Amino acid sequence: MAEISAQLVKQLREMTGAGFLECKKALAEAGGDIQKAVDVLKTRGLASAGKKEGRSTKQGLLGVQIVEGDKSGVIVEVNCESDFVARTEDFQNLVRDITEHIAELKPTHVRNDEVAHAAADAVALYEQQFTKDKSQTVSDIIKSKIAKLGENISVSRFALLHVSGSGLIGSYVHTGAQVGTLVEIHAPEAAIAKADFETLVRDIAMQVTAANPQFISREDVSADALAREKAIQRERALKEGKPEKMVDKIAEGRLAKFFEEVCLLEQPFIKDNAMTVGELIRSKADGLGEAKVARFVRYKVGEAADTSGAEASPLPVTQ
Repeated sequence: MAEISAQLVKQLREMTGAGFLECKKALAEAGGDIQKAVDVLKTRGLASAGKKEGRSTKQGLLGVQIVEGDKSGVIVEVNCESDFVARTEDFQNLVRDITEHIAELKPTHVRNDEVAHAAADAVALYEQQFTKDKSQTVSDIIKSKIAKLGENISVSRFALLHVSGSGLIGSYVHTGAQVGTLVEIHAPEAAIAKADFETLVRDIAMQVTAANPQFISREDVSADALAREKAIQRERALKEGKPEKMVDKIAEGRLAKFFEEVCLLEQPFIKDNAMTVGELIRSKADGLGEAKVARFVRYKVGEAADTSGAEASPLPVTQ
């Protein structure tokens, strides 16, 4: 039997408006032939029955949950069509329930000390038995909300963080649940035991949410990003009339501002811009050993759809 990719399922959904699982089953029956799968859906009367499921979803909410003694965390984006529906109690309860479901069953494999992003495992989420009602799948629960609220609803992406050993997972979700962050901090137990360490972790998550760094430190900046910025600064220096022989040196000198903007540890701390985030972390560790930001995941509602130029359903996109 031909492998049924999530992208192929998405394509069939866009063509027919049928539900996610119906499309997956039709493709399996058709041996991966998308035109035959369309015919399968038509014979079942499903090619237009799910029109709501084909509509664009760029509104929605984020859900975040920290579990296992602050050692694991999940962030998920659930989308709908309008801000009005996103504000309803029904939709908010759905986001909470799906977040709890992912935190408990982990539809994607989580290895120690790494981000587990849901991509190929998006299908697994929809097919799982729902934790609060095992007579239904997650897909069934979402369909029932679509029918009740009258809008398309989709889980566009989710990510899981897990740390083994000495460290914590923290989170921050801005008011309105439109932007949020999971962050993983490694530190000695003596530092973690300090009364204000959890506050530090939350402050770092808040920093990522507010300032949107792209990297943790300058050592993490990709070669492509660095080359692109150097080219921009070189061109800028030339347009300013600087001598050709000096522009490379000038461009290098201007990278400090770039690092300050894109690197978490070099950003001014949002609560006290007299210090950087790196200086804040060092001050809180205070001789108890090094505290290190291992990784973070930041989501903003709708950005997955904006990045792909199409509905994000349910193919997670990660930062």
